[in-house]
Amino acid sequence: MKNLPEHNEGSSPTKSELEILHVLWQYGPSTVRTVNERLNEQREVHYSSTLKLMQLMETKKGLLQRDTNDRSHVYRPAENPEKVQTQVVNGLRDLAFGGSTSRLVMRALGDGSATPEELEEIKRLIENMQKKG
Repeated sequence: MKNLPEHNEGSSPTKSELEILHVLWQYGPSTVRTVNERLNEQREVHYSSTLKLMQLMETKKGLLQRDTNDRSHVYRPAENPEKVQTQVVNGLRDLAFGGSTSRLVMRALGDGSATPEELEEIKRLIENMQKKG
């Protein structure tokens, strides 16, 4: 299998990029320093690594937007979580499951980790989809 580019406009976010996006979705527009501090609550991440990655997420992948009005540049996600999650899931489905949604869902549910509440929510989603045809 050929190597996929780490940063390519339109490609799915990497694990590190998703960590940054989660911080911004949870806490709102933030400086690199704030994002880096939040990331360091989970594991050690160098400021320079966070800065470089956020710059690439803005300039190369379009995942972030930057406000340069203040002295400190403030970043925010370019897309809502649902759109990015859909992109990631579709990429995983296509890459790991040959485009099969059912195989993806069966693998996700097959480990038994879904809570009863999640299973009920999934049932409702399926029922709604069946009603719509």
